Amino acid sequence: MSPARIIHTPEEISRIRRAAIITANVRDELAALTRPGMTTFDVDRLAGELITRTGGSSAFKNYGGFPGNICISVNDEVIHGIGRDDVVLKEEDIVSIDLGIKLDGALADTALTFGFREQPAEIKRLLDGTKEALMEGIAAARCGAFVHDISAAVEKCARRRKLAIVREYVGHGCGIQLHEPPQIPNYTGAGRGPRLEPGMVLCIEPMLNLGTESVKVDRKDKWTVRTRDGAWSAHFEHMILITENEPEILTWQKTM
Repeated sequence: MSPARIIHTPEEISRIRRAAIITANVRDELAALTRPGMTTFDVDRLAGELITRTGGSSAFKNYGGFPGNICISVNDEVIHGIGRDDVVLKEEDIVSIDLGIKLDGALADTALTFGFREQPAEIKRLLDGTKEALMEGIAAARCGAFVHDISAAVEKCARRRKLAIVREYVGHGCGIQLHEPPQIPNYTGAGRGPRLEPGMVLCIEPMLNLGTESVKVDRKDKWTVRTRDGAWSAHFEHMILITENEPEILTWQKTM
């Protein structure tokens, strides 16, 4: 039976922390360099170049057969989008980039959704609400609390912002493997989950939609997850370390 949680050693945490800083830097640089007129394949290729320069490698490429360096999802695409040379980014689009880097036997995972211009009120509500849900989930991730407390904080914010919560995909432990226990839903109802203890490394990642919570997997590429009603979606993810005090955000970003 797999453990309900993983407590990382100080030596592992040192390597995880370094991988997280490098991953956050690549994420921020990639977002700053992404422009309308680029194809999503251009962005994926650029991500591969930036990752290679770090001395690490993509944690996503070939993971379960995934073909890209990163996941790049546009507008109604929720997660797991694959860079394509026939998808050209437009000024009015919003773009989610989700990336992970493996380095020295550790890895990190983080995501960001952004646009290229001042957004209409509804899209701004989506982006701001999803970021807020992430930060409220992180604030609840204190030593002695339970995974349920993170889920409840994210759910409460999403409901307040009138945003639908994707239920099929959840946050997770991370650090040495890309997906470690425990799972971290963005909604309540699955029990308390494990108690949070120092040394746990968690990826909290709200995926919220403007329309229905229902999603579907693209039949052509069998990876890209889209909203079933075509409404736009946002995805933000930080990797955190549970400490004796407040959680430490390992993938803090300047762009939030």
